[in-house]
Amino acid sequence: MASRVTVTGATGLIGQRLVGALLERGTEVTVLSRDPERASATLGDVEALAWRLTEEPAPAEALAGRDGVIHLAGEPVAQRWSERARQAIRDSRVTGTRNLLAGLRKAGEPDAGRRPSTLISSSAIGYYGAHGEEPLDEDAPAGSGFLARVCSEWETEARRASALGMRVVQLRTGVVLDRRGGALAQMITPFRLGVGGPLAGGRQYVSWIHVDDLVAMMLAALEDERWSGPVNATAPEPVSNRDFSRALGAALKRPSLLPVPGLALRLLYGEMSEVVTSGARVVPAKPLVLGYEFRHPEVQEALRSALADE
Repeated sequence: MASRVTVTGATGLIGQRLVGALLERGTEVTVLSRDPERASATLGDVEALAWRLTEEPAPAEALAGRDGVIHLAGEPVAQRWSERARQAIRDSRVTGTRNLLAGLRKAGEPDAGRRPSTLISSSAIGYYGAHGEEPLDEDAPAGSGFLARVCSEWETEARRASALGMRVVQLRTGVVLDRRGGALAQMITPFRLGVGGPLAGGRQYVSWIHVDDLVAMMLAALEDERWSGPVNATAPEPVSNRDFSRALGAALKRPSLLPVPGLALRLLYGEMSEVVTSGARVVPAKPLVLGYEFRHPEVQEALRSALADE
């Protein structure tokens, strides 16, 4: 079992869950953060070091001697895509990963110590772009559009770690079900008010994953050398937006009848609305072949679990 792990993006929604799981296993955790004091206060028993991911190489001392690195840092995608936001989204992922690799190169130099053997780098199902009902496994090609281009460049930078002798896993994450944040947290309020419903017709697919399964996949990828390359971090049964809305309404015991027109979403979010008005039917072929057992494979139960503390 990996005894020493470095995590970037550790104070984010997924990062906090992941660090908690690592600490429960007795793993020694180092985090890289713009604000290490805040990270330490938020996460507890971790070593926190400063890193400005778009401005400098990651500090080699935070990487050398570790068994693995889990790279989650990135500017939130769920915002209106102004030119400034688009640049920040791309730079945080592409330049940030390039700077992480610069630190990993130095971490393996004779005067630094042992380089980590594994890099788990976050990616997203935005890699595939907009699709209809065609199931997409990890061999499907990259799509078009801003987010697909960013994901493709992001993965290209992470893949360079293989030239350093590292095993690289790129988790293409779907819509994460966690009541504390992300897409689900934004959906809860309108549904509680009785004005929730399918988006932009509701026929587009939602490829989702419960946060517990996402964290468990990261831990499996850290420990099992069979995990390598792109991996779809999604539940085995993607559903239409209409069915997802019905399941959420049922979980909240609220109606889910009021559709939200695509035009309204485009006016509100601009180009970013494509993320929710198009969609893709992504299936986790690799995890299933590798024997991963989903804790929450069905959307109705997964939503009830995610909302259990509400």
